[in-house]
Amino acid sequence: MTAIETSIRALLDKQAITELLTGYMRAVDRGDVETLRAAYTDDAVEDHGGVFTGSAADYVDSVAAAITHPRSLTTHLLSNLLIELDGDRATAESYATTFARVWTGSETADSLTAARLIDRLERRDGRWAIAHRTLLWEWNMDVPTSETWVHGFLADDPSVLRKGQKFPADPVYGVTA
Repeated sequence: MTAIETSIRALLDKQAITELLTGYMRAVDRGDVETLRAAYTDDAVEDHGGVFTGSAADYVDSVAAAITHPRSLTTHLLSNLLIELDGDRATAESYATTFARVWTGSETADSLTAARLIDRLERRDGRWAIAHRTLLWEWNMDVPTSETWVHGFLADDPSVLRKGQKFPADPVYGVTA
């Protein structure tokens, strides 16, 4: 393989990993359990920062009801993605900033959280997947809940605003290239 071919292969691998990790975030936000499950190898391990440690399959099972709940509202932003390739293996470090609206049992509450993800990935059967994920919590801030849509400037009547939906109702799943 020439130097240019090697560089192109590296770019293609990094792009595939970037799309995998970005798709993972979308799967969580949209409640797309099967896409979330497919992001891992069959024998993957999830170490979710002291909240969960075990098989990725068990982790997905443990969050499926929460992420698919119609009132579940999260937005995960992936940033600062660094990928190191080593043949059919790779390591990726990324940051996730998450907005979550949760039901505390008595009220709705909003929270901002930042975490780092350290992923060990493997290419198997021509497809990249997460083989081991370590999540490290960086900071959290609970914020007052007030949904005024830019203090009323965005819309006088918030019911007219189109909002994202859970899988498969969200428009992104009907988009064709």
